[in-house]
Amino acid sequence: MPVSQKITIEPVTRIEGHAKVTIHLDDEGEVACTYFHVNEFRGLEKFCEGRMFFEMPMITQRICGICPVSHHLAAAKTCDAILGVEIPRPARLLRELMHMAQFVQSHSMHFFYLAGPDLLLGMEADTAKRNLLGLVESHPQLALQAVKLRKFGQSIIERLGGKRVHPSFAVAGGVNSALHPADRDVILKEVEEATPMILSSLKLFRDWYDENQELVWSFASFPSAYMGLVDDNGSLELYDGSIRIKDENGNTIVDRHDPTDYLSLIAEHVEDWSYLKFPYYRALGWPQGSYRVGPLGRLNVVDSVGTPLAQEEFERFKALSDGMLQGSMLYHYARLIEDLYAAERIAELLHDPEILSTDILSNSDQITGEGVGVIEAPRGTLIHHYKTDETGKLTKVNLIVATGHNNWAMGKAVEVVARQYIRRGKLTEGLLNRVEAAIRCYDPCLSCSTHALGEMPLKVQLISSRGEFLGELSRSF
Repeated sequence: MPVSQKITIEPVTRIEGHAKVTIHLDDEGEVACTYFHVNEFRGLEKFCEGRMFFEMPMITQRICGICPVSHHLAAAKTCDAILGVEIPRPARLLRELMHMAQFVQSHSMHFFYLAGPDLLLGMEADTAKRNLLGLVESHPQLALQAVKLRKFGQSIIERLGGKRVHPSFAVAGGVNSALHPADRDVILKEVEEATPMILSSLKLFRDWYDENQELVWSFASFPSAYMGLVDDNGSLELYDGSIRIKDENGNTIVDRHDPTDYLSLIAEHVEDWSYLKFPYYRALGWPQGSYRVGPLGRLNVVDSVGTPLAQEEFERFKALSDGMLQGSMLYHYARLIEDLYAAERIAELLHDPEILSTDILSNSDQITGEGVGVIEAPRGTLIHHYKTDETGKLTKVNLIVATGHNNWAMGKAVEVVARQYIRRGKLTEGLLNRVEAAIRCYDPCLSCSTHALGEMPLKVQLISSRGEFLGELSRSF
């Protein structure tokens, strides 16, 4: 199809990292094709070669300032495998405690700071108001609640690892410090205050859903497979578990698959217009094997959620449809259900008698030469894979980040929304914001920088097939 105009959205705002979208229009002004470009080159896998494997829990968390705990723990699990040890149960409990705190702070931040302006202020709202500051002005109590929830999650990370961002806690073979009884008591009190806040957030979303059902089911909605980790009972599992994949019709096509054998399941496709690869299910090939991960992916593949209040909300969620829940907007609902699960799980962990144990480290003098660590990050399944020489020096590193699994889905969401809202070349900032909102549903984490205010510069240019400048839309600082 001939392309007569090209629309560029750069950067995409209110996401973590830098990306751009190009939308090509045909001679009739209709969408011909779209691209979601990740234009940062990370290179971390290569420059880690030559480092000692036990440094990775501290190095890899520098990938991101929003979800450093996810990389910290995935790296530690990989190091455990290289040592050939099973860590003590108290260390496992403490790692999961930090992991759940990461979920609370990350999910709460995304719903209120990044998605909230679109949901609560409207897609077409004035850009001067459609941001975090506008949300504070229009919903001050809600904004305060968001700050408290994020602070709650970060304070747990700080108590365990010394810092709210880039903590020092998980090490090869376990963790480096035990939980103090006084800290446990403080966290227990705080979680009692945090849980009702998350419940009120869920009610807020349900009320919004009731008023916007048509939007939810039509906006960036498309069929796909889904992937996530489940426990032995098929329930939600965020720290350990085996891989389950369901197809677009809800049929389980992979179950109880050892995540350390991920390479037999997953291959990666490369396009020359993006630095981010496209993982897919090998058995179906590219692009038929594309799938989605993250909150919606996990809740589409699990049979249950393992805490009482979250399970009750999960049942409401599943009752929305007889089949798979496909609308990208439902990521926001699923994210809040996981937020609630994480808060409840924090309370459960703190009531475990072994949480205060000092048996927190397993020692080993062996080096197996290879390890794989898989964890569910807030944004989806995260895979770390390291190979070493006999001294423990890294010879190869492979990372499949959570956002990478959703690369195809984000591009598909952009295409669906662009075709739905752009007609005959008529463009408004609100229409273009819908394209960005489709990407925000997936809460992509493309680097360690965050555009939380939504005020990064945005320029959209229309260029004819002959290279002629046709017009421009812009968003200033």
